[in-house]
Amino acid sequence: MNPSEEFLEQGISQQNLRKASCMTVATLAYQSLGVVYGDLSTSPLYVYKTTFSGKLSLHENDEEIYGVFSFIFWTFTLIALFKYTLIVMSADDNGEGFICYLGGTFALYSLLCRHARLSILPNQQATDEKLSAYATHGSMETWQSSALKSFFEKHPRFRTGLFILVLLGTCMAIGDGVLTPTISVLSAVSGVRLKITALHENYVVLISCVIIVGLFSLQHHGTNRVAFMFAPIVAAWLLCISSIGIYNIFRWNPHIFRALSPVYMLKFLKRTGIEGWISLGGVVLSITGVETMFADLGHFSSLSIRVAFSFLVYPCLVLAYMGEAAFLSKHHEDIQRSFYKAIPEAVFWPVFIVATFAAVVGSQAVISATFSIINQCCALNCFPFVKIIHTSSKIYGQIYIPEVNWILMCLCLAVTIGLRDTNMMGHAYGLAVTTVMFVTTCLMALVILIVWKQRIAIAVAFLVIFGSMELLYISASVYKIPEGGWIPLALSFIFMAIMYIWNYGTTKKHEFDVENKVSMNRIVCLGPSLGMVRVPGIGLIYTNLVSGVPAVFGHFVTNLPAFHQVLVFVCVKSVQVPYISEKDRLMIGRVGPKEYCMFRCIVRYGYKDLQQENYDFENRLVSGIVQFVEAEEDTTLKTTFISACGREVGNMDIEKFDAQNQDHSFTNSKSSDILETKIRKGHGGGAPLKDESLQILRAKESGVAFILGHSYAKAKKSSSIVKKFAINVVYSFLSKNCREPDVVLNVPHTSLLEVGMIYHV
Repeated sequence: MNPSEEFLEQGISQQNLRKASCMTVATLAYQSLGVVYGDLSTSPLYVYKTTFSGKLSLHENDEEIYGVFSFIFWTFTLIALFKYTLIVMSADDNGEGFICYLGGTFALYSLLCRHARLSILPNQQATDEKLSAYATHGSMETWQSSALKSFFEKHPRFRTGLFILVLLGTCMAIGDGVLTPTISVLSAVSGVRLKITALHENYVVLISCVIIVGLFSLQHHGTNRVAFMFAPIVAAWLLCISSIGIYNIFRWNPHIFRALSPVYMLKFLKRTGIEGWISLGGVVLSITGVETMFADLGHFSSLSIRVAFSFLVYPCLVLAYMGEAAFLSKHHEDIQRSFYKAIPEAVFWPVFIVATFAAVVGSQAVISATFSIINQCCALNCFPFVKIIHTSSKIYGQIYIPEVNWILMCLCLAVTIGLRDTNMMGHAYGLAVTTVMFVTTCLMALVILIVWKQRIAIAVAFLVIFGSMELLYISASVYKIPEGGWIPLALSFIFMAIMYIWNYGTTKKHEFDVENKVSMNRIVCLGPSLGMVRVPGIGLIYTNLVSGVPAVFGHFVTNLPAFHQVLVFVCVKSVQVPYISEKDRLMIGRVGPKEYCMFRCIVRYGYKDLQQENYDFENRLVSGIVQFVEAEEDTTLKTTFISACGREVGNMDIEKFDAQNQDHSFTNSKSSDILETKIRKGHGGGAPLKDESLQILRAKESGVAFILGHSYAKAKKSSSIVKKFAINVVYSFLSKNCREPDVVLNVPHTSLLEVGMIYHV
């Protein structure tokens, strides 16, 4: 092949690659419509209606309508387009973005924890920083970032305050899972009264409740069953409202483009005064759901989300709001039903049907996201354990939580029946959304300083520009607390109390474990038999400690005269990264001298990993222990860890073994014979196993027992009344009514043994 032909072939290959890349981005952008923009696209149903409720309805002239549209346009442009699309989306957590819808405060917080050591999780080790997902390396440290890190290290109260701020944003997000289905569905269904005037309001509420019940009843099937419908519905909805917007602009008021000038915002506030300021709580509803652009970076690329928003969602919604403003400028009397009134008669029913489906899609996305928020809060020790069901064997991360689902449904029905008014729901919705956005802005300013290591002027400018706008909207929403704004506050206070007390009680129990763990000297003094008869089999002792012997083991050996031939202390812990690969999942080490046959296994999960795995954990663990024994060189008392990919971690250094050990992986065999055969093949093509390895395999054939500590926390007598109430009443109630550890860890009941202990914290 001559050089010209080779160059031509390379050019064609690069061109095909670019075409494939463009097709991939376009496909992901289309698919993101149904998942990311369901809530945001349904905002036109109720924005103008909520904004012009109350005393502002007395100012229904062109200047006020122009001013409201100008506020909507610039709020949508500055916050949605500039803040989230250009800036916040750049702070994705290794491509994962936010934890889930409106739960992004924890994702930003995890970035700060890794870079500034603000961790709320116990058992964090220096070896965790060796994970590729940890990614704390970056630009050179600045004096601003160093000073801020030192400040948080020296002042634990500010670390606690930051954690409470994160909980506030997360709890407001969970409350949003209650408000979104209610306001979206009721706003969509209420349009039917324009055509059926005799239909009483009670029937509209009843129809909305039926749709909500049906929506929550279908959750156990999983979103993958109906996900293929989401993108077409939202795309059809966006095209409908933008087309209607263009129609209204040219028919009613082609000069509405003048309202794009920010001068109309000043005129609006000057003419309406305090009523106009209060009405801004309705304007902010135009950006509800905008944080999902950052939320779903784990499923869609940032480029695809930016393309979908910039070239379709943003122009369609701007045209929809502009067209509705053009209609209102000529129909002041229809301001409380402007959306459906602005629809041409010929297409009313098709648009009504699409609107109802779009409301259901938006609600579905928020409900599924609430499940993810709860799942990750459990992983971060901020929520009681709940039952988590995988709804898809092909799509990772789709889950269903029965308890949360039915609680959300009852709360949605209560809000729908109790308020019955989308204006009051809008006031509550606006407060929840603006609070989450302001928390995100504060955390993002810290990320700019600590993670990105930018100058303090940039962080201050970001905080002032966007924080001042969000505080303006928060102040307007706070004024509406008596008119529905109290709902997200009440829900957030309840969830915050639950999450903080659970985290506090869990932390105190871990501190008790650390203070009362059995010393290695005591174990050595017992001798190889540990002072008892060693019976055949493997005993897996679940503990919260990554080092030392747990107190539950000392309690167990004190009361029983026999124990298993092979002991394995298993610690399941979370690391503040989104995901941990399977090759880094397990770390195997030895506890005590070799003749004791005691090991430790640390199982690591990221905050987006699902801990209720369905694979055969026993065989994977035994395979890892045999691999450790075969590769072990040091038999001293120190604990040496070997990860699943064959890396040795000792004294915080990583040494690489030869290729055969590095490439060897765990098996999923259900037979010890098959397992032994595969292990032989992985070590020298049939080389004989060591005696200890054969002993471990024989012990597995005798059976595996799971020993769990069933601990009860009690406040010390010297504790304050508040602490006694929190631990003895609230934490105790949550512990008794949450899922047991054996359910969370998927432990077979036939092999389960629980050891009860009382922790005085």
